[in-house]
Amino acid sequence: MIPEDPMILLSYINTQLRDFYPSLEELCNSMQISEEDIKKRLHTVDYDYDKELNQFI
Repeated sequence: MIPEDPMILLSYINTQLRDFYPSLEELCNSMQISEEDIKKRLHTVDYDYDKELNQFI
């Protein structure tokens, strides 16, 4: 289960990316969640995924 609140989700996802996953794709595959859903939810608070940094900025 991932957080519903976008700001908490941001922190959670970026921490997971930093500590455990080399890409958003691998995180989503491992957690069985939609990559597009995560991107859309975080875009609502003006954050987008940066593949090179492997985080939402």
